Amino acid sequence: MKVILVNGSPHEKSTTYRALSEVANTLNENGIETEIFWLGVTPISGCLGCGGCAKTGKCVIDDIVNEFLEKAKDADGFIFGTPVHYAAASGALTSFMDRVFYGKASVFMGKPAATVACCRRGGASAAFDQINKYYPISGMPMVPSQYWNSVHGIGAEQAELDEEGMQTMRTLARNMAWMLKCIDIGKQNGITVPEREEVSKRTNFIR
Repeated sequence: MKVILVNGSPHEKSTTYRALSEVANTLNENGIETEIFWLGVTPISGCLGCGGCAKTGKCVIDDIVNEFLEKAKDADGFIFGTPVHYAAASGALTSFMDRVFYGKASVFMGKPAATVACCRRGGASAAFDQINKYYPISGMPMVPSQYWNSVHGIGAEQAELDEEGMQTMRTLARNMAWMLKCIDIGKQNGITVPEREEVSKRTNFIR
């Protein structure tokens, strides 16, 4: 079983990386393979809403989004980490997730997910709520921890001093491992992801 942890920070090995590393290390201790996927610093376009991905299975903008989607097909769970910019997720991660999740329920349905938000002082819960909205629309179970999944500090060294934040990351990892193992046992016993109904008619409020 494998979990991909997405680092949505422009700084490859700063606060967000340290938080995700704590999760990854604990997942490894519980027998789960991990990969930290960094978005880098190359600008990421937002979704164009063109519908091209529905026809070809990949985004018409051939960049890191398509690279991630190929990896996502074989992953069992996901954790998306972001620094907090103006009480919101980073612009790069927002654009990335808009395109990753647009019309891709078949890639993510039934796979557990969680969010990690990292900040200097405030705004973590707002960013946490923002990213959490991507999962239920794709049929993904959300993994809990012991508190909202946030870590405080500027840089990896300060993040290390947030003892409660680090403990929250470890609890998140153990809960993710537990959920993945429960799902795997279910599959072995013939319990599969529920079939998704086709949307027969979309409700529009203005005609």
